[in-house]
This record gives sequence, C-alpha cells and structure tokens, in this order.
Amino acid sequence: MKRNIYIYLIGLVLLTGCSKFLEDYSQDLVVVKKISDLDEILLGSVYLPSTEVKELNYGDIGWWLHILDDDVNTVIEPNAIKGRTEMDGSFYGYTTWQFEVGRSYDGGNLAGDKRLWEELYQRINATNIILNEIDGIDQAKETDKLDALRIKGESHFLRAQFYFLLVNIYGSMYTAETAETTAGVPLKLTHFVEHDKLKTSQFTRSSVGQVYHQIVKDLEESITYFSESPQRNIFYRANKRAAMLLLSRVYLYMQEWEKAKLLAEDLLKLNKDLMDYPAIPAQGIAIAEGNPEIIFSHGSANLQNAFTGRGGDFCITRDLYNTYEATDARKSLYFTHAFSSDSIALNTKYKTGLHRSTTSDLFLLRNAEAYLNMAEACAMLGDVNGANLWLNNLKRKRFVNYVDLNHDVSTIIEEVRRERRRELCLEGHRWFDLRRYAVNKIAPFSRTIEHVYVSYNWDDKNILKQAEVYQLLPNDPAYTFAIPKAVLDFDLDMGDNPRNVRKLNRLIEFE
Repeated sequence: MKRNIYIYLIGLVLLTGCSKFLEDYSQDLVVVKKISDLDEILLGSVYLPSTEVKELNYGDIGWWLHILDDDVNTVIEPNAIKGRTEMDGSFYGYTTWQFEVGRSYDGGNLAGDKRLWEELYQRINATNIILNEIDGIDQAKETDKLDALRIKGESHFLRAQFYFLLVNIYGSMYTAETAETTAGVPLKLTHFVEHDKLKTSQFTRSSVGQVYHQIVKDLEESITYFSESPQRNIFYRANKRAAMLLLSRVYLYMQEWEKAKLLAEDLLKLNKDLMDYPAIPAQGIAIAEGNPEIIFSHGSANLQNAFTGRGGDFCITRDLYNTYEATDARKSLYFTHAFSSDSIALNTKYKTGLHRSTTSDLFLLRNAEAYLNMAEACAMLGDVNGANLWLNNLKRKRFVNYVDLNHDVSTIIEEVRRERRRELCLEGHRWFDLRRYAVNKIAPFSRTIEHVYVSYNWDDKNILKQAEVYQLLPNDPAYTFAIPKAVLDFDLDMGDNPRNVRKLNRLIEFE
C-alpha cells in the first residue's frame, strides 16, 4: 500500500539547550513519497559536507582534535605572520586543555563549545527519522527494496560513527569493569521530539556501556544490510567494509581483542590494497582520491591550510618526527622543514591550499588501519608472529628497500603503538589512542604532554613576546570534555564532567 509520509526536518535544536525548544524547529515540510527521497535526506542531513577550509578553526566539527595530543605544538619564531591564524583566540582553550575550552587567551571572550554536540545530534536524529519511516515507503520495485537495505545500512553506520565520537569526547574511556556505571552521552534513538514541560531535563546520560552496546548493534546491523544490498563503488558513501573496519576499531577500544582481529581479518580478505608510498612522485599526495586503500571518507580536510610550522601556527613535534627512520617514505611525504623556522610543517600527507577536499582528516577509514588493528589484536593476544607479520606487511609499502623486522614479546606492543602513531598521525586517532592506552589491562601506558602556547605583539611588528608551557598529566580529567554549557542550561539534571582550572607550568620569556 502506497502512502505519503510528511517529515519535519529538524533545524538547530536537538539537545542544544535552546530555551524555545519547540519554536526553533524548521517548518520546511518534506514530502517523502519514494525511497530516493530518503536517500536525499541522508545525503543532505546526515553525511558531513566537504567545504573549503581557510583556517583550521573554521573546519569540520571536531577540528580541535588535531591540537590536543603529543604530535603537535605551537611555533616559536621571532616574527609571526599576522592574521595567519588566531593563535590568541579560539585555539588557546583547546590546545592548553583549559577548564573552559572556548575561553580566549586574554580571558575577554568565551566562545560556545556546543557545535560538535549540536551538529552530531542533528544528524543522529535524521538517521532516526529515516529508520523509522523507511519501511512505510512503497518498495514495489526490486531496486527500491535493495536501495532501502542500503539506506538502512548507511543510516546505522553513520549513527554509530557519530555516537562513537560523542562518547569518546564526553564520556570516560571504556573499561568492562566501569562501563555500566560511568556516564556517557544521551542515547537518542527516537524519531520524535522529547519535550515534557514538567521535567527539568528532557534527556539523561546513558552509561558508557550502553552507548558502546548501541554502537556495536548499529554496526552489526549495518553490515547485515550492506551484505544484502549492492555496494556502491564510491568511497564517500558508507559501505560494508567501512562498517567492518569501524567495528574492529570499536572492539579495540573495548579490549575485545579476538573480535577486533576477526573483523579486521575478514575485511582484509575482501581487499588488502595498500598504496606504495616510496613510489609516490615528488609533491604527490598520500591521502587523496585515487588512493586504493581508502574505504570511506566524508567531511572536509581541516589541515589544508594549517600546521605550516610558521610563527602564529602549529607544527609537528620532534617527538613524533624523530620516530621515523631515514628510509621511511612517510617522513618526507608527511612532513617538511618550515622555511623560516626550525619547526616541522605538514607536507603532502593531504593536499594543501584552499580547495574543496574529497578526503577528510577526521572521518576517514582506510586499509592501513585494518593492518594495524590486526597487529595490535595479535600482540595483545600473545601472537607475536602474527603481530610482526601484519606490521611487516604494512611497512613494506612505506619504506624504501624494507627488510622485515621481528620484535619479541617484550617489545611488540610498544612497536605496534609506535607504528600506529606514525601511520595514522593527523587523522584524529592519537588523542583517543592515548585515552585507551591509559586503561589497557595488559600494557597500560600514559605520559605527560607539554604544549607551548606562544603569544606575539601583533601591534608591533608581530614580535615574539613569551611562551607559556602547559602540562597534561596522566589520568588528567581534561581527557574527557565538559558537557557543553548550553546543554546543561537546558537539561538541568544532565550532569557534567569534572575539569580542572589549568595554569601555566612555566614561562619562557624573550627579549
């Protein structure tokens, strides 16, 4: 029986703390008559768009994940480039792990911190609407049935990807012992508006365990739907291989090593292509359309005009740079020396310069991660030979004249982690990896991170004034972000995460 379904697409309200909650819903009525209409909603309201990114802080939701960890720092240079970045503005609170991440360096401005939360829940709600309505749409044609299965698969995958990001930013790291009792994020799985004027909170935080269980459930369902529907051979639409790789990553975070290994192994049976990095020509791009190991990507390349190694911008730490051997093609492909300072700049891992990107540096899935997931799972399971096998398989495509190395049981886990850091740097992994290593049962690891925040006299020849050193200690509460203030203002009983007021550790002055 054919029917018309009317859907009000939600504007900018879900879980955003808006006081006029119901009044801010878009009144644009979308008439859904066929499966292709839901496909359009998926493309327009769920997938992240690709845009030109002039400055890092105007990038995709979560751009600040690139400036939190031990792979990056700011540049000390006698004279900066005025206007190159807003180093005295929106970066300060994030890169120095402040109590209020939106607080400017001079303390005079407090920017909102709700964008990631707001936009991800909007997209999650769109998937909820699609999944609720799709079975009521006429599917008389076989192609409609197959398209419906694919759309379900994509919707479940994207909802899982968004919840995975949310719970790892606003929830404690997953451990089996505490997952059911520690607060995660609200699980919004309904297609309708929750609003009870008698309640002080419309939403409560589900436990970390509940959120992870939903992520696993969504990814398992997406794999099932993708297995029953034709796969599109385009990397900017979610697919079965993407769901398998993300689920493998989720199991690593849960320390379910055997499950992580099985997913990655099954994925690599389907396709184990790797790009031969030593064969990339001069000025060639590592992560770009045409790279055979890219499985899925959506959103923008936030780093296309960032990490220049110039004063007023960010650079790559020597700690990361020095982990690459001279024969590692990634060393010169990923990085270069800045021409005006002794800092390390981003080179051609991604295409630089203002452009509309086709690959993301945050929402990216590629085969190299599957190799590393296999290596890590094997190492954690005590299969040293298996871990060495997958590390060597990857490194043969990264080094010039590579000769296989075999690490023993005492060094294999550390080497897997080093290789993961080298390969996946600036892809949004490192911050989360540091979180999960700290709670690893087999080989816990944590370290103190130091970030230097440099200020310049922008009114007098952009001269270097001083550099402030901030520290992030192991197990610091700042590894978990505070719930956005606008959300807490609306959901009064939501409950926040503790964060410390952070002061500089020491001061470096310049004349």
